[in-house]
Amino acid sequence: MPIDATQPYDDANIFAKILRGEIPAKTVYEDDHALAFHDINPQAPQHILVIPRGRYVSWDDFSAHASDAEIAGFVRAVGHVARAAGLVEPGYRLLANTGGDAHQEVPHLHVHIFAGQPLGPMLAH
Repeated sequence: MPIDATQPYDDANIFAKILRGEIPAKTVYEDDHALAFHDINPQAPQHILVIPRGRYVSWDDFSAHASDAEIAGFVRAVGHVARAAGLVEPGYRLLANTGGDAHQEVPHLHVHIFAGQPLGPMLAH
């Protein structure tokens, strides 16, 4: 069910549990600011999620409250993951849903990296 991105951070969300090591994930990258892992329900041949380590509900929350170091570290992590996976040349799509209208399902900021096939138009008409 889509979430309200203005709500307080929920420590019981699945990504918080992954960050705490309570739920396993197929990790592809981690550093002080980010964790990246394969999506358990991939929507493309390559589908990687990148999440910040901080308690941020959405892109809006992150951009308003994260430190400059967290923002730079997270953005660099997304780029590093795409390069390391060999996705730059064939191309990839980044997606970060914020709030109910965008169908954000987990109340922790996350960026989807989709790749591995032609992805088609941005939005369904």
